[in-house]
Amino acid sequence: MKKLLALLMVLGLVAAVGIAAEKVQKAGKADKPAAAPAAPQDPSTPAIKPGEGFMKQHEAFLARTKEGPIGLLFIGDSITAGWKGAPDVWKRFEKYQPANFGIGGDRTQHVLWRITNGELDGISPKVVVLMIGTNNTGGDSAEAIAKADTKIIQTICEKLPKTKVLVLGIFPRGTKATGELSASAMPKIKEVNAALAKLDDGKRVRYLDIGDKFMVDGKLPGEIMPDALHLSPKGYTIWADATQSLLEEMMK
Repeated sequence: MKKLLALLMVLGLVAAVGIAAEKVQKAGKADKPAAAPAAPQDPSTPAIKPGEGFMKQHEAFLARTKEGPIGLLFIGDSITAGWKGAPDVWKRFEKYQPANFGIGGDRTQHVLWRITNGELDGISPKVVVLMIGTNNTGGDSAEAIAKADTKIIQTICEKLPKTKVLVLGIFPRGTKATGELSASAMPKIKEVNAALAKLDDGKRVRYLDIGDKFMVDGKLPGEIMPDALHLSPKGYTIWADATQSLLEEMMK
């Protein structure tokens, strides 16, 4: 009987200790402050994009700056990078010693990081063609995107004092299934483009909006933009045709 009572007392003590420990643990969790949500990236602050692909492409661009002269430089996101899929059209620029520094998925902050970390060092192109910002439209305001684009242009002008900049309005984007313009993105794109147009000084910085060239009856046809965002070879032909006159003038 005494052994049984002793055993019950021990079991009761263990249970009490367990309950007390659980209470302390719960109290500790309750008292511990919740982790602060990650602050959104400022689109006008340089930032590295996560993943090895970004840095590998950046390093390839740094190598290109050392390979030989660059007379015409394209900077942007996947839409610019997509020139690689239209080699016959790209040949039009060969006389200008061109280079393509486009990276898929890039936002303004990523381009800012790239151009402040070596991609403009040691080169002196006659013209830089810039088109960036569509990947910011999902989370940033038009004002913030325009501010970031303006900072990119200013940085290019500061680092390349002899270079002219052809700023392209952000291309239209839409719904893949129908080709209809995006109701959420297009108002921002139009507002950003209106702000960028004001940067055209008629001399060193020129602005050109060729977005309407990709549309037919107010939509983005699949033969031009297969996913209502990226260009087909036909789309790049339209791009080359639409910029040819102004580009030739700026390359003189």
